[in-house]
Amino acid sequence: MANKETMTSRQRVLKALNHEVPDRVPIDLGGFQTGIHKRAYSELLSHLGLTEEITILDPVQQLAKPSEEVLERFRVDIRYICAHGPDDFKGGIEQNTRNGKLWHDLKDEFGVVWSMPDEQQLYMDISHHPLADASCKDIEDYPFPDGSDSSRFTGVREAALQMRNDTPYAISTGIGGVVYEYCWYMRGLERWLMDTIENPAFCEALLDKTLKFWMDYHTGFLGEVGDIVDVVMIGDDLAGQSGPLFSPDFYRKIVKPRQKKLVQHIKSLTKAKIWYHTCGACFEYIPELIDNGIDILNPVQIGLVNMEPQKLKDMFGSRITLWGGGIDAQHVLAFAKPDQIREHVRKNLEIFKQGGGYVFNNVHNIQLGVPPENIVALFDAAYEFGFYD
Repeated sequence: MANKETMTSRQRVLKALNHEVPDRVPIDLGGFQTGIHKRAYSELLSHLGLTEEITILDPVQQLAKPSEEVLERFRVDIRYICAHGPDDFKGGIEQNTRNGKLWHDLKDEFGVVWSMPDEQQLYMDISHHPLADASCKDIEDYPFPDGSDSSRFTGVREAALQMRNDTPYAISTGIGGVVYEYCWYMRGLERWLMDTIENPAFCEALLDKTLKFWMDYHTGFLGEVGDIVDVVMIGDDLAGQSGPLFSPDFYRKIVKPRQKKLVQHIKSLTKAKIWYHTCGACFEYIPELIDNGIDILNPVQIGLVNMEPQKLKDMFGSRITLWGGGIDAQHVLAFAKPDQIREHVRKNLEIFKQGGGYVFNNVHNIQLGVPPENIVALFDAAYEFGFYD
């Protein structure tokens, strides 16, 4: 008997997030950590025989916003709702010439400048850290953005309500709550990592500022959509290819209490599940995230130390939803043949989908260089093998 859907997308996602068995595994594509690079998307459109104007969702990562036609083709169950900059923030990309090269520069609300050479146009890197030479006194004097500015949320409730009333999809917020990572964006990674050892008071002062911004932001944002959304996305990268990016002791003493405060604050504002993004071999931190109150872990970077699907499912599958990990993005997705992609997805789904608590996606964003036929094979296999008996 052919597989048959018996739930709406929202019902399906909520079942999975509650560790119950839906009709099939929910599928995600199109978020800020579950998206697709604009050039990979362009090639995919050509492969599918589609013609459309590409909208940029995230200029830093150069992610495309997939059209409804593409999302429906791949049976994607989640849609995203985002706030925007405040009225007095003049964002946007400027083109500047430096050393004979044309650059695309973006200055964000925190004063961090992101730049991309015109000749490359793959993604943006940080070219200016505004607190690179700052002291603790300078942090107090720095003009941090106002997370509570209500103009950020103009029209957001109306858009979310329309999405809820007119579509069958689960709704997630865009990424926010970047308490830790924005500190090194402002400071510079090398200087910040030295601060964690030599100047922890500076780290705490800066973390308190970023925490305040995100506490205020979520108070306003969830005041508008907290009763509508199903998932709230936050995140900070804590791990790399082989384990933690910085001292776990520093995390537990200084970073974790602030992250936990934010998570508990969000939970006081909404019944939505809290989705946490950290790349890398984050096995050591999963119990900490669960203790913080996190409901969902993304992107589940299988193929790294202690990140084997069976191990993650056995140890944490009943306590946290795994969102991602559909295929090894580093070694398989870009290089295998479609039939091999199909088999990898099948094996991973056999493990991850048992008992619910799983949402399918690639590990992080689909990058340029992934053949479009592999992308099609990825999502078609997720649909074919995602049904429950």
